Amino acid sequence: MTEKAPQKFTDLLSGKLSAKLPGKLAERAERGPVVAVVKLHGVITSTPSPMSRPTISTQTAESALTRAFGHDRLAGVVLAVNSPGGAPTQSALVADRIRELAAEKDVPVLAYCEDVAASGGYWLACAADEIYAHPTSIVGSVGVVSASFGLTGLIEKLGVERRVYTAGEHKVRLDPFRPEKEEDVQWLRGLQGELHEQFTDWVRKRRGSKLKSSDDDLFSGEVWTGAKAAELGLVDGVGSLREIVKEKFPDAHLHIVEQRKPLLARLGMSSSVRLGGSPADAVLSTVEALEHRAMWNRFGL
Repeated sequence: MTEKAPQKFTDLLSGKLSAKLPGKLAERAERGPVVAVVKLHGVITSTPSPMSRPTISTQTAESALTRAFGHDRLAGVVLAVNSPGGAPTQSALVADRIRELAAEKDVPVLAYCEDVAASGGYWLACAADEIYAHPTSIVGSVGVVSASFGLTGLIEKLGVERRVYTAGEHKVRLDPFRPEKEEDVQWLRGLQGELHEQFTDWVRKRRGSKLKSSDDDLFSGEVWTGAKAAELGLVDGVGSLREIVKEKFPDAHLHIVEQRKPLLARLGMSSSVRLGGSPADAVLSTVEALEHRAMWNRFGL
């Protein structure tokens, strides 16, 4: 037994036993560069859901990004984006954080568009130095959207009187329980225009001369397949994630990093269950599910 021990020690040092070691021990025993793949999946929102549906925000993404960029043999980072978009501020904050970490660690960042990288999802993808997609991916939607309902007729029918008291004439704009005012609509369009300009400026800054079409085409809010997006310069190429990583980093090991799962998912509960179980909880759960479902449904997913 004592004669075999030195050989085992040599094997361990050479990495031959790394495949037999659990978890982090195996990772440490491996030699060579590492590419961290960060999964950015879900609707982008500043209010993370405790339910099983994943969301993206500075709060949910920070830990995953820090772990991904913190590897000691890091050759590059891949952002695996699968998002229909969401809050513009959260999109920008997460993208800024990615650029900050990339500059700090001085490593290349690639983005891979999975099922969909649209609107805020494409904003996140543009934080990468290069963007890739599957030919069937849905990419683009560089635009801004707002939606609500007009319920004035409904509350009148129900005999409900709306009472709102404000200090400041513009404090209540586009109240769904009051008749729509044209001046409020114009104000909203102006706000959307500012956000749209910031979005397009970000895409131009990150994609530069790679863009191969006019502003009217690229920034109209339209979406394309990954194959068409490559022709337009919105992405750099198409293929599978592993194919692209193998081509760019032929000697690297993949290290998958995921965001923390929502609370109820970690507890093994389904998205139909809310802690507390009150009628209000049920309504909130239903509304939340419908909002998230509607964002995915825009792209047939």
